[in-house]
Amino acid sequence: MTATESAGAIGAIPAAEVITACLRAQAGVPRRSRAARVFGRSPLSEDSRPWYLGALGELQVAERLAKLGPDWTVLHSVPIGERGSDIDHVVLGPGGVFTLNTKFHEDARIWVGSTRILVNGQKTDHLRNSRYEAQRVAKKLTAMAGEPVTVHPAIVLVGARSVTFREHPADVVVLRDTELVRWLTRRAATLEPGPCDRAAEMLTRRGTLATMSGTPADVDPSAFAALRHEVGAARRIRMLWGTAILLGGVAVAATVAINAYATLLGG
Repeated sequence: MTATESAGAIGAIPAAEVITACLRAQAGVPRRSRAARVFGRSPLSEDSRPWYLGALGELQVAERLAKLGPDWTVLHSVPIGERGSDIDHVVLGPGGVFTLNTKFHEDARIWVGSTRILVNGQKTDHLRNSRYEAQRVAKKLTAMAGEPVTVHPAIVLVGARSVTFREHPADVVVLRDTELVRWLTRRAATLEPGPCDRAAEMLTRRGTLATMSGTPADVDPSAFAALRHEVGAARRIRMLWGTAILLGGVAVAATVAINAYATLLGG
């Protein structure tokens, strides 16, 4: 049985920590008025929106990772540290051990260099954070295994409008979510099934990494699914209003043009 097959196990629920944070931030948001619902105002607050987008990114990557074969073990929202921080995904398979840092940058332009990543021209800490995550997991696994364990960090980009590579970082892989499974499965085999299973067991063992504040038992996927449905419905309503306004503008312009043409003919 893989680590993701038990609903109560660490690593079983994708986006567990960000979903918990999103729902916590959303809990104090007043219910939208009837007018706000009619006009499709988003139910998300400024505080909950970043968590919501982060959850969408991790859920999308989790769907990609579900396509990996039985030789792979995938852990989601793996706790690390003592302040509720987690690693979005830890993947173990024939190609080795990987920490994946998912970044949902909706409609953004991303620039990748050897030492930095820019999102819409703004510097980020993506590379530094990804290295740090991999180093922490490697240190834990090495201590438990009694021999060096190499962990490969990767940044998975979701929702970007464009990704421009000036240079590729030497020690962190940066790729789109659509490229992820192909990249993992094409790597040369470095782990046999036995060591891979032992590494997965060590990571899911409670106490290997410090327990996060939002453990799988605290997550309410159904509440997040309901919020996601509400957000999607609001977005569709806004699109309908936009279409109606556009068509209304076209209709007015057509009426003016017809009247002007009729006036010219009458003249």
